[in-house]
Parts: sequence; structure tokens; C-alpha cells
Amino acid sequence: MSQAISVSPSMTRYFQEVVDEALRVRNVAATEAASSYLVSLLCAFAHPDEHAGSTFNQPLTFLLRDALEATGAERFQRLRNLGDGVLYAVGFFGGHIELKGIDRGYVVGVGSTAYHHAAAMLRLNARVGQGPDVLSELAEKFERFVSVLNDVADGTMASSARDERSVLRLYERWLRTGSSRLADELGARGLVPSRGTGGLN
Repeated sequence: MSQAISVSPSMTRYFQEVVDEALRVRNVAATEAASSYLVSLLCAFAHPDEHAGSTFNQPLTFLLRDALEATGAERFQRLRNLGDGVLYAVGFFGGHIELKGIDRGYVVGVGSTAYHHAAAMLRLNARVGQGPDVLSELAEKFERFVSVLNDVADGTMASSARDERSVLRLYERWLRTGSSRLADELGARGLVPSRGTGGLN
């Protein structure tokens, strides 16, 4: 049984600031509802329950199939959870996913499809003019929202890099992602990242 998670106002405020900044930097147009959804997603994964880590415990095709074969509220919940899990995982750990030999485009497609089907369920049950269609927005702009979470992850990692080991992790992430933000952060620490054979200069 999942317990309610208490999210501090400071955590919510922090994630709202970094999401707003990433949306601005990436020039991603998002409704206020979508921005709030991303903030809530980040807060939820900051304190994951027993289901949060299960997105990649079995092949995504099976998870999507099982979600689509479920009915009613369970179907909706499974689809939304799958979309959430994929969005967070690719946004924060996309480099690790690719290192495992999993095609990033395939993973993004599964996440987008899960949100699309969850949104369709909501539209079937909604009254006209009921409110923003957040899940459809997440499905349609999935790749762009992944890039927003990439920026959030880079910024979070950079702001917590205080010792040599964490700076090395910052560099390793830069090697995987080629993030210009991480390159700037490394440069601010006196390191000039280079993709050639020399590494850091």
C-alpha cells in the first residue's frame, strides 16, 4: 500500500524555478498545467514509492501491453504511470539508457503512446470544456519535455558538485550527453571539456 508523500513547499518552489528556467532556455511553450505537472512529477520522484522504480524492470513493450489490456481506472493509472516513469527516466538518465543498448527513440515512443492513450480515456469521460488536456500535451511534446528534464538534471547535478568525485561525475555526464550547460559548469570550475583524445584540459 502506498503512503501519501509529504512534499515541502521549498522543494516545490525549487522545482518550479528550475522547470520554468529550463522551459525558457529550451524555448518550449508549455501550458501552466503542463509546467505544474512536471513539477509534481519531479517532487514525486524525489521521494519515490515502491512503484516508481519499476518502469524498466521488464520490457517496456510488455508494460504498455499490460496497461492497454487493463480496464477502467487501473488502465488509466498504468498508462499514466508508464508515461511518467519513461519521461522521468529518459529526462534524468537518458545516457544510461543508451549505454544499456536501449534505443532512446523507442523508449520515447512508448512514453508518448502511454500518455496519448491515458489522455484519450480522459477525453471519453470528460465534459466539454472541463479543463486543460495535460496528458495530450505531454504526449505531443514528449521529446521537448524530455529535453527540459535533461536541463533540470544537469542543473541539479551541477549545483550539487562540490568535491572532486562529483565534478568527475559531472564530466562523465557531459561525455554522455554533450550538454552545453554542463560544459559551461565545467568551464566555471576551470576545466575545459574536450571531446578529443585528451579529455579535460
